[in-house]
Amino acid sequence: MLEISNLDSVNESSPTDSLTGTAQTLALPIKGMTCATCSTRLERVLNKVPGVIKSQVNLASEQASIAFDPQQASPEQFYQAIVQAGFTVPTEGMEFRIGGMTCAACSARLEKVFSRLPGVNKATVNLATERAVVTAPAGVLSPATVIAAAQRAGFTAEPLSSLAERRAQEEAESTARERHEGRQLLLAALLTLPLALPMLLMPFGIHVSLPAEIQFLLATPVQFWIGSRFYVGAYKSLRGGAGNMDVLVVLGTSAAWGLSTWNTLLPGTGSHLYFEASAMVVTLVLLGKWLEGRAKRSAASAIRALMALRPATARIEREGKVVEIPAEQVAEGDIVLVRPGERTPVDGFILEGSSQLDESLITGESLPVTRGEGETVTGGSVNGEGLLRIRATTVGAESTLARIIRLVEDAQASKAPVQKLVDQVANIFVPVVVALAFLTFAGWWLLDGAADTAFKATVSVLVIACPCALGLATPTALMVGTGAAARHGILIRDAVALERAQDSDTVVFDKTGTLTEGQPAVAEILPLKINGEQLLQLVASAQQGSEHPLAKAVLTKAQGLPLSQPQNFRSLPGRGLSTQVEGQTLLVGNLRLMRENQVDLTSLLTQAQTLEESGHTLMWVAEVTSAPQLLGVLAVTDPIKSVTPQAVAALRAQGLTTVMLTGDNPRAAKAVADKVGIDHVIAEVLPEDKAAQIQALRAEGRHVAMVGDGVNDTPALAAADVGMAMGTGTDVAMEAAGITLMRGDPTLVAEALSISQATYHKIRQNLFWAFIYNVVAIPLAASGMLNPVVAGAAMAMSSVSVVSNSLLLRRWRPGTQLK
Repeated sequence: MLEISNLDSVNESSPTDSLTGTAQTLALPIKGMTCATCSTRLERVLNKVPGVIKSQVNLASEQASIAFDPQQASPEQFYQAIVQAGFTVPTEGMEFRIGGMTCAACSARLEKVFSRLPGVNKATVNLATERAVVTAPAGVLSPATVIAAAQRAGFTAEPLSSLAERRAQEEAESTARERHEGRQLLLAALLTLPLALPMLLMPFGIHVSLPAEIQFLLATPVQFWIGSRFYVGAYKSLRGGAGNMDVLVVLGTSAAWGLSTWNTLLPGTGSHLYFEASAMVVTLVLLGKWLEGRAKRSAASAIRALMALRPATARIEREGKVVEIPAEQVAEGDIVLVRPGERTPVDGFILEGSSQLDESLITGESLPVTRGEGETVTGGSVNGEGLLRIRATTVGAESTLARIIRLVEDAQASKAPVQKLVDQVANIFVPVVVALAFLTFAGWWLLDGAADTAFKATVSVLVIACPCALGLATPTALMVGTGAAARHGILIRDAVALERAQDSDTVVFDKTGTLTEGQPAVAEILPLKINGEQLLQLVASAQQGSEHPLAKAVLTKAQGLPLSQPQNFRSLPGRGLSTQVEGQTLLVGNLRLMRENQVDLTSLLTQAQTLEESGHTLMWVAEVTSAPQLLGVLAVTDPIKSVTPQAVAALRAQGLTTVMLTGDNPRAAKAVADKVGIDHVIAEVLPEDKAAQIQALRAEGRHVAMVGDGVNDTPALAAADVGMAMGTGTDVAMEAAGITLMRGDPTLVAEALSISQATYHKIRQNLFWAFIYNVVAIPLAASGMLNPVVAGAAMAMSSVSVVSNSLLLRRWRPGTQLK
């Protein structure tokens, strides 16, 4: 699956000094990796390609994520580097409908144009059917590139394969691969069973043995035909300059098969046969890989579920008719019809109709929500009983669902900081194990003089060592954890955000829109020298066009009043505004603004303090003449969300310190904090100073999570150890945050910290068992205490157990603590 995007920022440790253009990221599917050694080796290879800023290779998702400078590197170079390293990028064929061809010369010319595109293996253009098929490695060539090339050549190109067809093709390929592996495993088991039967019957006092020639005939196809994948993998790995798990399996089983064959062909040389060991190890490793593959596909189920949310087709109105087209071809501004029970194919707003929409798989909200004319809908939500006419607003890669999928994929492809240690171990793992195997053979030969014992111990060391478990420990837990979080409306950007979230000990909340509804209303008007209606009229006139929540509250209250056009409007961030209305110069803002302009507040100060202590936010109004004169006060209240006290209580129950950071006055802020149970209040903070307050908390040694939803929260979100943006807020805030909460529900904060802690707990468990397995198993094998068959079974099950442990994260639910 292709994924190319611009990078807004580059990691500080990246070598960006040499960049000449805008950095991009490219996601490429990789085939042929078998263990952590493969992924770390490929990562090193890709990082050496000129123009690469950073690459990450994920063993569990079998994907490479590459950040690069497009002016210095191209996808084709990465494809070549991957192939040279001994791995493959699957090939995909893209089909297009071509318009504008008139003769054979047109089709021949277009074939040449397509063939010259970077990475294209084959291009075929058929004049009669007006179809073109372009074949290239998956991820190297995008449909947009082919369409642009056709347009430059004077033709038109329209993709024919729909999202549903591509999804069905991917599922079919995955199913076919699983069936093939299952058949190979079954055949290996049938051939191995007669070899294993004597060993299985021995505990019951039954001693039988097959002739050496029969054992040879049974074991050889298992070793070289069914087990050919291990030889291919080992060859490619060694050709690339490093060893992987396949090398260990091939060395161990080939030694067992080779010595047995020697003893079979030359009977006088020895009597020991190890055909059952070689065949059983191959069969058990195949079983482990098959189970591992099933578990990995299960771990990736969250992404498949999200992709399945978008319907394959959409009904749109064109020229007075309703036509059905592929959903990805819906354009911005198109009018889409959604029938009862169908999924909405795009983001948009309702032109006609009303209905209950199920958004549970997008926002995690279990109850359907009511939507009517003028309200927005999200692509992928299920329509209830009403027929809806929707105008598409965001389509394709910019739609909410596409962005969610991209965030989850990025998180699953990222590497946790702890993975660096794993990569270092994986780099030296195979050479160290091979060296230990030689030392084991030499030690047993010198101490015991028994070649049979030395050989068994050596083979056991080779086949029991498992870098797979190490390589799968972190990425599988990340895949399952981030997928579980996404199902409940929590989007974790990457592994770094997850690690920082689980370390948090202090949670800082913005007030408006985070703890409160973000829909303030004017509750009291205290005029001075003019009446209340005149004061409201002046303030509403001054605030026309403003997007500030307080301005909206005033304008709502002033509906029906005649308003004047303000002149010389000047916004004063963190204070208010100044403007001229009907010749009067007005100041509208907070106490700080009044004090800066030396406005006398004595006449309303007592009433104002009473309102502040009850949680009201005050808007002071003054007229600037020769001396500023107070005209009155508007008291605005913003209802606290009903779930806010519960959200704060959940955080305090986890032992976290809660802080409210707001530009509001101290009395109003404290009143809200007392109602919801917030520990500390930092009030009257200018938007530009919020980040400094976060940094001050971090300087005290706190691990800070910042929760906000507005543009003015963006610097603070970026300054915190981890930022959490409400999905109901602005796109800017969501881009700056490490975690996005898809609902405006503060209880999701505790849930986000809970799933982060559960996921990181699984990572630690997996790494512990993966390390301890090798630390304990290799010495046991070297001491001769393990039969090669038992060693092979243990190796096969080690990676399966790690993936299975990660899958336990799927049981996570809000309010649960998994161990």
